[in-house]
Amino acid sequence: MSDAPQHEATHRDAPRRSGTIVTTGTGRVAVEPDTAELRLGVAIGRPTVAEARAAAAEAMTAILGAVTGAGVERRDVRTTTLSVQPRFDYRDGKPPTLTGYDLANLVGVTVRDLGRLGDVIDGALAAGATSLDGLTFRVEDPRSAEREARTAAVAEARERADVLAAAADVTIAGVHDIVEAGAAPFWPQPKLARAMLAVDAGTPVEGGATEIAVTVTVTFRLA
Repeated sequence: MSDAPQHEATHRDAPRRSGTIVTTGTGRVAVEPDTAELRLGVAIGRPTVAEARAAAAEAMTAILGAVTGAGVERRDVRTTTLSVQPRFDYRDGKPPTLTGYDLANLVGVTVRDLGRLGDVIDGALAAGATSLDGLTFRVEDPRSAEREARTAAVAEARERADVLAAAADVTIAGVHDIVEAGAAPFWPQPKLARAMLAVDAGTPVEGGATEIAVTVTVTFRLA
């Protein structure tokens, strides 16, 4: 006996698979930074390693004193670079001649009170810092802003899905899945092209305001 009718009945009785609508949404929240990170230090050249090390140690002690005197805790100061390189004099037709050693000692500094940032920079430069760069701003705890951005992102994705569903004359039954692209804060970075410019006048530094953006892709089930 042929079983074709049974196959046909099974095909007719199978539930219809619901379709989906896939949309993306981006939530943006404006935030003010409350923390700054910067890198500063000294680069000193001397005839011997011992002399370079002694000079750098003296300069760095003064710099650290100025930084902590401006309100930065020692736990927020960490060494990022400590290097010694020989310096050679290269002349045409002659072997290179060792003329001394260059020692670099750089520290990363976290400033948690932005009102003191200018004092930290000016104090470090006045104390003998020969380099200052890598200034960045951030929010110490961005979780509240990220939650708000996520909520806005999902709302935008749902709004887009509602428009598509209405245009197609279908009904959204629920959410199948949500994929987050991640939070992407972007901070304006001040440029300290010439670190020694503002020792006397004072260094005005503005962190500015920016946004934390979260993008999500949402798959909605249709009824």
